[in-house]
Amino acid sequence: MITIHPTAEVSPEAQIGDETRIWHNVQVRERVQLGQCCIVGKNTYIDFEVVVGNNVKIQNNSSLYHGLAIEDGVFIGPHVIFTNDRLPRAINPDGSLKDASDWEVGRTLVQYGASIGAGTIVVTGITIGCWALVGAGAVVTHDVPDHALVVGNPARVIGFISARGTRCATQQEAITLTNSEQLETEL
Repeated sequence: MITIHPTAEVSPEAQIGDETRIWHNVQVRERVQLGQCCIVGKNTYIDFEVVVGNNVKIQNNSSLYHGLAIEDGVFIGPHVIFTNDRLPRAINPDGSLKDASDWEVGRTLVQYGASIGAGTIVVTGITIGCWALVGAGAVVTHDVPDHALVVGNPARVIGFISARGTRCATQQEAITLTNSEQLETEL
């Protein structure tokens, strides 16, 4: 069963997966694909054609703009913003208002199991790797490797982390530990 709060505005052209919950004042635009068992927090905006996988948790007041794809199991903290234009302008050089044909949408990918902390800004055109962890308030301007722990403005790698959140000295150690954590879960 899909739960949509009465104050939410969900386009009839959006595809919403079973067991997904959409809360107060959320806007989900046309041709959005929102997977199963997702939670979309209050005041979140999901722009047209955004793709969101299964088991994704999107906290309050986040903005997900056109050009974004989010894989399964991703956590998006409150007030996270995904941009989609590297050269934003309201007008063209001749002073005319820009329209859809006057710019190229950027593409951003957030991979399986990644977590993005509160207040993060993600500049378009990057990939955030599997199980990566972006610290609160970061400004992500470059790709984030799998299992990387990044913080700051601009975000920089300060270490690596397993799926359960254990700090690791190397990316390979984080991958190996994650593999063992997943095997423990399966048993």
